[in-house]
Amino acid sequence: MTRPEGEAAHYRALESLYAAAPINKLFDSTLEIESGGLARIRFTLDERHFHAAGAVHGTSYFKMLDDAAFYAANSLVTDRFLLTTAFTLLFTQPLGVGPVIAEGRWTNGRRRVFNADARLLDAGGEEVARGTGTFMRSRIPLATLPGYRTA
Repeated sequence: MTRPEGEAAHYRALESLYAAAPINKLFDSTLEIESGGLARIRFTLDERHFHAAGAVHGTSYFKMLDDAAFYAANSLVTDRFLLTTAFTLLFTQPLGVGPVIAEGRWTNGRRRVFNADARLLDAGGEEVARGTGTFMRSRIPLATLPGYRTA
């Protein structure tokens, strides 16, 4: 098997970092980065994610949207971990049990601050929420984080 190089190696390392994060043990989810500035996360939601009225709680929406936007932005940064500094959400429909896709897209910024949008799609492909995030470079080198493996 050939090892990925360059950008592809960075994308695979970010996918590995996502999988290694302790919070992601609580979610049935997978990150996919196919190209710079774009990220897709596939989630499966169940009743554990519900609020008292029987639909998915807003914290799950935030998690999915923030992660997709974050990884879209961090796919363009190979040396540092980004940090979310602001995130705005718009809820348009309630979610229930089943698969959801969060799609993130970098919109602008490349030096210290990055902006990215994300949207949530239900099993039928309909948008149920969207968000916009601002992310900044941290002092944390990606290479020092457990899970970030380029080889």
